[in-house]
Amino acid sequence: MGAESVITQAKLEVKLHEHALIKPAEPTENHVYFLSNLDQNIAVIVQTVYCYPAREEDRVENPGLVIKEALRKVLVHYYPLAGRIGLSPEGKLNVNCNAEGAVFVEGEADCRLEDLGDMCKPDPSTLGRLVYTVPDAKNILEIPPLAAQVTMFKCGGFVLGLSMNHCMFDGLGAMEFVNSWSETSRGLPLSVPPYLDRTLLQARSPLKIEYPHHEFSEIENISNLTEDSELEYRSFCFSPEKLAELKRTAMEDGALVKCSTFEALSSHVWRLRSKALQMAPTQETKLLFAVDGRKRFNPPLPKGYFGNGIALTYCLCRAGDLADKPLSFAVGLVQEAIGMITDKYLRSAIDCFEANRAKPSLTATLLITTWSHLSFHTADFGWGEPVQTGPVTLPGKEVVLFLSHGKERKSINVLMGLPPPAMQRFEEYI
Repeated sequence: MGAESVITQAKLEVKLHEHALIKPAEPTENHVYFLSNLDQNIAVIVQTVYCYPAREEDRVENPGLVIKEALRKVLVHYYPLAGRIGLSPEGKLNVNCNAEGAVFVEGEADCRLEDLGDMCKPDPSTLGRLVYTVPDAKNILEIPPLAAQVTMFKCGGFVLGLSMNHCMFDGLGAMEFVNSWSETSRGLPLSVPPYLDRTLLQARSPLKIEYPHHEFSEIENISNLTEDSELEYRSFCFSPEKLAELKRTAMEDGALVKCSTFEALSSHVWRLRSKALQMAPTQETKLLFAVDGRKRFNPPLPKGYFGNGIALTYCLCRAGDLADKPLSFAVGLVQEAIGMITDKYLRSAIDCFEANRAKPSLTATLLITTWSHLSFHTADFGWGEPVQTGPVTLPGKEVVLFLSHGKERKSINVLMGLPPPAMQRFEEYI
C-alpha cells in the first residue's frame, strides 16, 4: 500500500451546445413537495462522472439523444427532479413540482477519453468541464435539482456528467435513480420504482428529543488547528490483503467479538489523521459518518424510498486516548456509534433538527463519506457499463472519501486533503 499524488488529467477543452430543459414525458402532479429533516442539512451539489468507451459493437444512435429521451420518461416517475428548490414559510427547503425541467446539455471534447487518465483521483479543474454548472447562481435555490451533460470524445466514447442536489436523495437513492434512468434507456421497466412520500419522516408533535445529539456539538479548538491553510491531496489504496490485516490488528487484543472493513479502516484513518494534525492529548476529537437508516426505522422505509434515509452518527473521545490506545478502542467507539442508530434515535434526531435547526460542527472533526459500497458502475444506458465512475470534486479539509478501486472493486481508495506538513506525517504513519 502506498501513497499516490492526485493525477492531473490532460488539459481538457469542451465545446457545449445550448442547454435544454427536459420536462417529464407525461403530465405530473403540480404541488409543493415535502423534504424531511434528514434532507435539510445536506443541500449541497454533488457532481459525478460516468465514462463509456467506444466499442465496435456499440449502438449507432447518438448517446445524447438516447439518454435525453430516457430522461423524459424516467422523470415521470421521479418528477420532483424536474421541479425547483424553494423555501417554506418556516425557512425549510421544499420542492416546487412545476415540471420546469431538468437541465440537459451536450458537448464535444477535443481529446480521446483515455487522455483523461485515472478518475478515481478527481481533478476538478478538468472533470468540472464534464459537468454542467449553472452560471452566476448565487445560492442553492437558483440551481435546478438535476443537471446532466453528455460529452462526446474523439474516440467515440462519451462521459455522462451529473450535478444533483443531495437534498433530493442520498447515495443509495441517487444510485437507484441513475440505474432506473439507464434501464429506461434500454427499454426496460424500473426494477426499483421510487417511493416518493417523505412525510413518513415528519417531525413528531409534540417533539420528543430523547438522546444527546453530539453530532451537532461544538468542540473547543485547544490544538490551534489551522482553519484556512492550503491542502495537499493524496489517495491511499488499501488492497483486500491490507484491509484484512487491519481487521486482524483490531481483533488481536481480544477486546472485540467482530470487526467490519469499514470499522477497521475508518478507525485507522481517524487515529492517524488526528496524530498527523498533532492534536493536543486533551483535545476532544469527533468522527462523523452516515448510517443507512432505511432498515432501522420501525417499520422500515419502503423499498425505493426517494430521499435521504441516512443519519449522521458520531464518536467522541480525547485525541490522546485515540492515539495511545490500541486500534480496538477506536473500533469499539465506531461500533457503538453504529449501534446507536435505532428508530428511537433517528426520530429523536429528526425532532432535534426541528427544534434547533442545528448543523453538525466540524471543529477537530473527521467526516467520512463512503462511496465504496454504491454500485454506480452498473449504469448501462445501452453502451455497456461505465469503465470509470467517480466524484468530480475533492473533499474538504474535514472530509475523507472512501472509493472502491480496481476491476474487482475490492480495494478501497482513501482520498483526503491535509496541510502539507500534516500530510507528510500522515504518510509516514501509514
